[in-house]
Amino acid sequence: MDWKQRVTNLSRGGGLMVAIIALLVATYSVFTVLKDREISNLYNDQQSSSCEFPAIYNFGDSNSDTGAVSAVFDPVFSPYGMTYFHKPSGRFSDGRLIIDFIAEKLGLPYLSAYVDSIGTNFRHGANFAASGATIQPADALMLNKTLNPLTLNVQLSQFEQFKRRSSDLYLEEKSKSRDRLPRPEDYPRALYTFDIGQNDLHAGLTSMKEDEVIKYIPDIINVLSSTVEKLYQGGARTFWIHNTGPIGCLPFLVKNYPPAPENVDKIGCVDSYNKVAQEFNKQLKDRVSTLGTQLQESSLVYVDVYSVKYSLISEADKHGFTDPLGKCLWKDGSVLKACANPLEYISWDGVHHTEAANKWVAGHIQDGAVSTPKIPLTEACRPVSGSHR
Repeated sequence: MDWKQRVTNLSRGGGLMVAIIALLVATYSVFTVLKDREISNLYNDQQSSSCEFPAIYNFGDSNSDTGAVSAVFDPVFSPYGMTYFHKPSGRFSDGRLIIDFIAEKLGLPYLSAYVDSIGTNFRHGANFAASGATIQPADALMLNKTLNPLTLNVQLSQFEQFKRRSSDLYLEEKSKSRDRLPRPEDYPRALYTFDIGQNDLHAGLTSMKEDEVIKYIPDIINVLSSTVEKLYQGGARTFWIHNTGPIGCLPFLVKNYPPAPENVDKIGCVDSYNKVAQEFNKQLKDRVSTLGTQLQESSLVYVDVYSVKYSLISEADKHGFTDPLGKCLWKDGSVLKACANPLEYISWDGVHHTEAANKWVAGHIQDGAVSTPKIPLTEACRPVSGSHR
């Protein structure tokens, strides 16, 4: 074969090689595009699906207590619980609380109180809230005497003990109660909820001037912030934090601590009390925002319960309620008596809401419209800043 033929063959071979390489490149490009599209679609599917929280761990006061104080101290009596449970359920209402409706929305059972040893099931979380609980510890200077020793720092301690002991017991191969205990891997994926602060403000407003109470607010916020940080350090990632409601609209305070005429707002609430609550909420919102930046893998949602409750009271007639600053339950001597139809009332006993009001409020906070950032309850696990889990 002469050199001309060799060159021709090499050229043909080279052309074939180039064609093969081109085909491989094209195939790889198509594969890459399809793979990227598959990953993108998977990511979008994950983003659009609900978080599927396996459990809820709640911290709070009587607004979310599902039986702690009733188990530890004095039980609540009939007609508490009359509307839904048809008997006392440890709740300071005629029926369900906001935390109950949150659990329902997430497809989870109602939370058992951590300190209630009767019939408890903690597979899907536990409730550490206790009626009368404050954010401040029992020996805080602002509190002449604590309303309840199960304050937020104690609730945190109870949770940490619960987590250690339940995890150890769950990992024991022969544990008979395993199906009633949370799975250790569920703690980072759980929802951590807070509804507390009303008693701190109540204690201050009934014992000192409003401007004095405001001076204590930074200290109160610091305690709550520290609790969130400690939970985060222990693996918690998703937090749903309620602000405090319009305390100046509680029938108990309006009646027992009547304001001067110039201190009454357009719907009959104590204006100066509500301004204290608003200042508390402002500082809480700022701190939650700061924590969201500092805790890089967290998702913290601040929920403006105040505006929802105030709106309900302001437009009670529009929403089917009567006597917005009245109450359903009263005392006749030593006997508790309830109104004929609790569904018509916002306040159950002058401090706590009826089931009807709780249901209305829950329905207006779950879609994210009053949240910062505007994330619905079912999507609360989406991190706002930091890395994507």
